[in-house]
Amino acid sequence: MPLVSKAAGGPTVIQKLQSAGGGAGYSTAGNGDAIFAYVGLIINVALSLLGLIFLTLIIYGGYVWMTTGGDESKVEKAKQTFGRAVIGLVIVICAYAIAHFAVPAIYCAGNPGVPACSVASF
Repeated sequence: MPLVSKAAGGPTVIQKLQSAGGGAGYSTAGNGDAIFAYVGLIINVALSLLGLIFLTLIIYGGYVWMTTGGDESKVEKAKQTFGRAVIGLVIVICAYAIAHFAVPAIYCAGNPGVPACSVASF
């Protein structure tokens, strides 16, 4: 009997997990999508904090550059700090875009019957 396929008419993986959880004495009446909401919240908070850190580094690099007083070593340090902070911020923005667009698309591809996965939501 196939484990994942519904073609054989057997229970799905979710149904098997709910049956096993109910047999073990756990409540299976809750919403199974709650874990996805928590993971999404954790990803958003982490990326927001990283974005704030890199934004602070950009400001710090600009401050060091403005207060060098003509010292070439400080100018070079400020340029490196500023450049690396900009690269880091770009990486964080790309990670946020992936988390915001690709993760829901993957979830909806695996769960096409969920009302939140309509074509209009993308």
